[in-house]
Amino acid sequence: MKETMLLDSLIEGAAGGGASDLHLEAGMPPAMRIRGTLRIAGEPVAPKILTEAARELLSAEQWPVFLERRSFDLSRMICGVRCRINIFQTARGTGLAIRLLSAFQATVEKLNLHPDLKKLVKNTHGLILVSGPTGCGKSSTLAALIQEINLTETRHVITVESPIEYSFRSRRAFIRQREVGRDTPSFEQALLDALREDPDVLMVGEMRDPETMRLTLSASETGHLVLATVHSSTCAEALQRVASAFPAEIQGAVCAQLADCLVAVVSQRLRFREDLNIRVPECEILMATHAVKNFIRSREFFKIITALETGADHGMWSFQRYAKWLESRTSFFAPGQNSELPDDEPTGDAPATTAPPLLATGTKAAGKTSLPDASRPSGVPEVHRIEIEPDKTGFGKILKPLS
Repeated sequence: MKETMLLDSLIEGAAGGGASDLHLEAGMPPAMRIRGTLRIAGEPVAPKILTEAARELLSAEQWPVFLERRSFDLSRMICGVRCRINIFQTARGTGLAIRLLSAFQATVEKLNLHPDLKKLVKNTHGLILVSGPTGCGKSSTLAALIQEINLTETRHVITVESPIEYSFRSRRAFIRQREVGRDTPSFEQALLDALREDPDVLMVGEMRDPETMRLTLSASETGHLVLATVHSSTCAEALQRVASAFPAEIQGAVCAQLADCLVAVVSQRLRFREDLNIRVPECEILMATHAVKNFIRSREFFKIITALETGADHGMWSFQRYAKWLESRTSFFAPGQNSELPDDEPTGDAPATTAPPLLATGTKAAGKTSLPDASRPSGVPEVHRIEIEPDKTGFGKILKPLS
């Protein structure tokens, strides 16, 4: 189909240009978000072509749902790139917002996150919140934490997502993924079901409403480790947003429940590094110490900021301290041309392997895990490890990519 070929070529071009998002609107040229900046490219797309492309993406059962709701979320593998797609109706016609996801399985190392984040999933129960603005990589961080469990723990993991962004292949853990709208009617129903499905770990793609938040808090109180996301710019704001989502008369009880089950809050944002030519996550990490729990119970969220800045001994990180750690770091993973296949695309000659350790400055690459070119699907990029030499500025300079 002409429409499918157009969509394939646009996604392939966006992936080749390093775009994180592709926006298509009837009668307007495609727009790509590259390094956080929106750029217009190409000729306007006819409304009929976009409508037909949307119809090709949706099944016969999904199309009537889209016509009724005027929007639909789904995920697809297109041209070797896993895409999260929102199809919606606009004043001009049909529009598509496409998030291009990483072609490799997200891990703490590959996302250039601090290794301390691995300690969070060692807990057997409680709530871990990952917060940040839209497009800051919350879903990727959640996927990296789930993959850490998958590689190291024998636990039963259930994820509830809308839609599924990263597909997992069970390694040590037993992972089940449910997509809202396809496998379950709602987040609420999936969470109610999960409590009867013997999970050790629950992952909630997004806490959008008070009922989802209530069920998420209840699940974290009943002996499960729960990971969830919320939109906010800081850890304190994330906690305050959860509390303020409920009616005023029950906020006290909600805050007490939140304090009892909280393990940690991770707030992140992306910063473009010109020396690396990649965007690197900067994090704020709040650990649920006794002082922090008391501030949550008393709803004194403004005091959490001071506790976070002075809580280095408890494993907390402020944005400022985390930025200094990034500046002193000398080895990074960056998108390139030799990535391992995603977990949902196993091949006969690609045995399951754990992620290679992060290379230190001055070491040589060893144990290359990427597939030979002949066995790699077209469109799947590679991952190069970059070696950096520290200089007087503290930022360092790239010596060479390590193959």
